[in-house]
Amino acid sequence: MKAARVHASETECTIVYEEVPDPTAGPGEALIRMDVIGVNFGDVIPILPGYTGPFPVTLGNEGAGTVVAVGADVQEVRPGQRVAFMSRRSSGAYAELVVVPAWHVVPIPANMPANEAAATLAQGRTAHYLAHSAAPLERGMTCLVHAAAGGVGLLLVQIAKRCGAKVIGTVSTQEKAQMAKEAGADEIILYTETDFAEEAKRLTEGRGVDVVYDGVGETTFLKGLDSLRERGVIVVYGAASGAAPAVSPALLTQKGSLYLTGTTSRDYTATREELLGRSNELLGWVADGMLKLHIHAEYPLLEAATALEAIQSRSTMGKLLLIP
Repeated sequence: MKAARVHASETECTIVYEEVPDPTAGPGEALIRMDVIGVNFGDVIPILPGYTGPFPVTLGNEGAGTVVAVGADVQEVRPGQRVAFMSRRSSGAYAELVVVPAWHVVPIPANMPANEAAATLAQGRTAHYLAHSAAPLERGMTCLVHAAAGGVGLLLVQIAKRCGAKVIGTVSTQEKAQMAKEAGADEIILYTETDFAEEAKRLTEGRGVDVVYDGVGETTFLKGLDSLRERGVIVVYGAASGAAPAVSPALLTQKGSLYLTGTTSRDYTATREELLGRSNELLGWVADGMLKLHIHAEYPLLEAATALEAIQSRSTMGKLLLIP
């Protein structure tokens, strides 16, 4: 089969599209022939300075396709099923075939195209747990969503509105502002032109927002604290600009007895029941047209390096996909 793998030399890492042996499914695993591969920001980690390997490594952990074989003791899926997955416990999705723990694999609706399924789970499940579990939203609450035109952001805006919340989104350009507005954001702040903490306070008549959802990290975190009301919650779920700075409990006290949590999707899909619950709800919303996806671009798998350059530039809006 063909795969996009990272090879390392003494001076650089290079993504090579090459022939590799076909994988086989072991006990508890499913072998999937990939139709569409999801691209996520975390996929760039093996090509960044400081990553120590092992090399070569096949990138990716999200996609959609058809089960071609299963290992022993697999009951979750069967050969011939159209499925999707997002699995941090496996890697190698940038390939024509991939082996995934079967309990991470989700059947997809019959009327759902593979590209929609591949564009839903990673960013959709993050948006779902943020709004429903990490800092649950209710009618009448106000939240601040950073990178509101990004892959998670566009879905989080929609899900927050389904919860009945008012949504303030931050973006970097007018084009992204329009995208976030179309997703349902009530207010947009161009953080490149305006102090978003001051504007968030102004838009809430000095009170501050109930929740800040921060997937950006270093450049937004401290001002995010200043955007909150007393006893507000900031959820850090990513680090697109670098890791958020460490803070002491005393700072949270000084700024209004704030709550801080750092999250990862793994802990909010820790069981098959929870993973299926979030995934099936999301896929159902998309299939029924109640949740709109924005696919920014689709690239051939042999252009995986170009896709990763695009996502690193933070110029994309919505989801990037690869086609084997």
